[in-house]
Amino acid sequence: MSRRLVLILAVTCAVAVGNLYFPQAVGPLIAAGLDVPPDEAALVVTATQIGYTAGMVLLVPLGDRIRHRSLLVVLLSLTGAALLGAGCAPALPPLVAASALVGLTTVAAQVIGPLVAGLVAPDRRGAVLGTLLSGSTGGMLLARTFSGVLGEWLGWRAPYLVAAVVTLVLAAVMRYAVPETVPAASATGRPYAAFLAEPLRLLRAEPELRRSCFYQAAVFGGFSAVWTSLALLLTGPAYGMGAQAVGLLALVGGVTMLCTPFAGRLVDRHGSDRVNLVSLTGVLVSAAVLAGGALGGPAGLAALIAGTLLLDTAMQSGMVANQGRVYALRPDARSRLNTAYMTCAYSGGTAGSWLGVRAYTRFGWPAVCALLALLAGAALVRHLCARRVRPGPPAGAVAQTDGACGR
Repeated sequence: MSRRLVLILAVTCAVAVGNLYFPQAVGPLIAAGLDVPPDEAALVVTATQIGYTAGMVLLVPLGDRIRHRSLLVVLLSLTGAALLGAGCAPALPPLVAASALVGLTTVAAQVIGPLVAGLVAPDRRGAVLGTLLSGSTGGMLLARTFSGVLGEWLGWRAPYLVAAVVTLVLAAVMRYAVPETVPAASATGRPYAAFLAEPLRLLRAEPELRRSCFYQAAVFGGFSAVWTSLALLLTGPAYGMGAQAVGLLALVGGVTMLCTPFAGRLVDRHGSDRVNLVSLTGVLVSAAVLAGGALGGPAGLAALIAGTLLLDTAMQSGMVANQGRVYALRPDARSRLNTAYMTCAYSGGTAGSWLGVRAYTRFGWPAVCALLALLAGAALVRHLCARRVRPGPPAGAVAQTDGACGR
């Protein structure tokens, strides 16, 4: 793969992920513009997230049986059309429906990962996956700022319309930039319903997939618990800040965009297991640093900044390592493997958000940090129980494990 193609695909990941997050910043503007209560306007975000979950299950596995270029062009075109529909919606119900379609189809980033894993040499896979993850992180962080500023300036419809134009342009670019790929013969000609059940079958059949899913679900659960509760901490009596403080703290986390390509190169050089060991240890250490945020004042704020930076970097680095391990398992089933992996990761994040809020409400910020430490510790114990890497694996090779701690 050329650097130009990697850059194009990273930008596409940023835009696709950004389409999922930018509506979060224009909810109040939608409520005012359509003259509906704010809680009803929040249905736009909910519909987008539900659609995205459905797209992960229903559309991402098709990357194994449809040519990637064609699939990306169709998905981006449908997303662009849905964004146009949302930007022109005359009332809340059609806006919610269009938002669900945006979420359903804006899964291009999850299609691009398996595509890239099949195009690059194994000794470069981690570095390229890290670059793509940097794009996704940038899209997630910058989308809210982009839509908030543009929405305040031109109204809530403007972010949707601008995103639609950018997405449709990328659909045209994909038609010429992405090389043609041929699906594996084993993935074609099977009933659609049976094909969609494959991620579950792979979870049962592949111990290394289950291991990677467990790592990421645990770490992303702790990550989500921290970030969901952080807003309550910063706006509470300990700090008394506004909601914008959380956004500024999230932008500080943008430094992780620079770390993930480096983590990918480490995966290529030393293998996924060693990077997982460092990343899981980093998450555990971040829990101790974040606990200092309960102090309040400048010292507590410094602990929150340092802790969230360490947590973000460790979580993203672990994701690169886990994806490298997962994509190496079955070259003919990478999209289905990715569906299983990402579904587990997002399920862990959802559970972590729920647990984090309840831990904070009942016991305060130290309980949230304890939850993060518990989840990271469980993943680290599982990792330390894994069989030692067999001698002489190639760079970036998947570590083999035995059943010492269960499969």
